[in-house]
Amino acid sequence: MIHALVWLAVALFLALWSLTAWALHAAAVWALSNAGALSGVATDVGAIPLPAWLAPWVPAEMVQAVTQLIAGMAPLIDGLLQALPMLAGGLTVLAWGIWAVGALGLVLLGVGGHVMVTLWRRRAGDGPGTAARLAPR
Repeated sequence: MIHALVWLAVALFLALWSLTAWALHAAAVWALSNAGALSGVATDVGAIPLPAWLAPWVPAEMVQAVTQLIAGMAPLIDGLLQALPMLAGGLTVLAWGIWAVGALGLVLLGVGGHVMVTLWRRRAGDGPGTAARLAPR
């Protein structure tokens, strides 16, 4: 009975692991597939104003330097955003690999739990009076 409980727990954790991996994969593929729609947004980042509560604490030269840095990196960021949808296929392979490693770990934990329960039951049966309990009636 205890063995069945160990394997039931392994099955439940495997189902939870599979659901989590599927949901994270779906969210990541969606984000990568829609990243190309963000192209051109990097050039508009300089128009975002500094929050009013932070403006007195940040020197104007620093704000101007960061704005120029971001404006200079805009073509690189746009290129990366255009390339991201192509990575969605590789993400599927990566997700399956991570899922397989986690599933294998859970199965190995189940085997370890099975062995531990077996050893525990054998050790509990080695006490005094074992021969009397095991003798045929």
